[in-house]
Amino acid sequence: MNHKIALSTAFAAALSLGAVTESEAAEKRIKKEKCYGVALAGQNDCSNIAGTHSCAGQSTVDNDPGEWRLVNKGLCKIKGGMNQKEARAKVKKNA
Repeated sequence: MNHKIALSTAFAAALSLGAVTESEAAEKRIKKEKCYGVALAGQNDCSNIAGTHSCAGQSTVDNDPGEWRLVNKGLCKIKGGMNQKEARAKVKKNA
């Protein structure tokens, strides 16, 4: 009896691991793009256009046009964001 339970548990664990691995692989295949102007304070992904910092999590203002987040391709405009060219123009205009 214990052998059957152990075998069932091992089989279920193997199936779960396969499902997690497949979903991680699918997530990696999704194309991403930099989306400027949508990052909340402290939630940017890397350096900003102005060059005042070079690390993730250092933005100080919500929706700063010079800060970006990586989003699934095609979602940036839906979120109200900009591409890099548009963001540079807006930052330059506001300077």
